[in-house]
Formats: sequence, structure tokens, C-alpha cells
Amino acid sequence: MKRIIDVLLCLSTIVLLAAPMIFIFIAVFLSSKGPALYWSERVGKNNKLFKMPKFRSMLTTTPAVATHLMDNPDAYLSSIGGFLRRTSLDELPQLFSVLKGDMSFVGPRPALFNQNDLIVLRTENGVDKLLPGITGWAQINGRDELSISEKVALDIEYLNQQSLWFDIKILWITLFKVFKQDGVRRH
Repeated sequence: MKRIIDVLLCLSTIVLLAAPMIFIFIAVFLSSKGPALYWSERVGKNNKLFKMPKFRSMLTTTPAVATHLMDNPDAYLSSIGGFLRRTSLDELPQLFSVLKGDMSFVGPRPALFNQNDLIVLRTENGVDKLLPGITGWAQINGRDELSISEKVALDIEYLNQQSLWFDIKILWITLFKVFKQDGVRRH
């Protein structure tokens, strides 16, 4: 049931946002050197690696580490990167990962391939059995401000409470927080 809802919601969202996505693609391409899409190696369901697309918000010289581990992440932002991140527009290409089946709309955010501490904790607690999401319970409860252990605790809470209604609640709260730019680091 969740997969059917993901596909239907994804297709309608892609149709609705096609024009803005094309505009963003062109803007990213024209604003800095490199491709408009960045393919991030992420950990998916059952710890299987997959390539997750995002609109590129950082310069091509940026190291492949989580933003919170960088000394000065702002130094790597492209001219429109801060705007894309604040508005979460850089996340839109992930709709195609949902369509492909690598992700869901709601689930734990996929870890970077080198976030070993997060991957180990999720695996120890069974969270690795979930399809990662564009948004999730941890995303709406702190996002960048959460420690690894706090994220995993919220992922476990989602694992134990998951339902269609819980997913709908998370989606609505996500829309509200994205609109208010709540919980997003200012770049």
C-alpha cells in the first residue's frame, strides 16, 4: 500500500513541479561550473548503496562528507546553493529515487556511505530494514541540530509507530516546516 501511495504521490508531484524543476536545473547549471545534479552515494534499505540525486548546491570541489562535519560549509556553497538548501529545493530530484523504489516519501533520511556511526546504530536497532525517505520523523524533530544518537532514537520511534496516518502527519509537518524554513541551517 505504501509503495502505491508513494508512486501516485510522486507522479503527481513531478507533474506539478516539472516547470520549477526545469528552471532550477538551468539556474544551477548556469550559476557554477559542473553538472546541475549531484549524485550522492547513500545507504538504503538493508544497507544497500544507491545513488541519490540532488540539485547541486555546493561547488564541485566540496569533500564528500556530511555538511555538519565540515569546518566551514558556507565556503563551499554555490551562488544559489544557500537558497536551494534553505528552501529544500535541492531535494526535489529525490522524487525520481522514490519513483525508482530506492526511497519513500517518509522514512529515515538515507545516511551518506561514510557515516559509519549512524549506519552501525541503525543496523543494531533494525532501522536499516526501512526504506529511506525524503522526509522523516527525525527530519521534522530537529534535522541538522540532532546528534547521531538522537536521530537513531527518533528513527526507532518511527520504526515502531509507522502507519499511513503517521506518514501523513509527517508529510504535513514537513510542508509546514519547509514553508517556514524551520530547522534549516542558514547558509
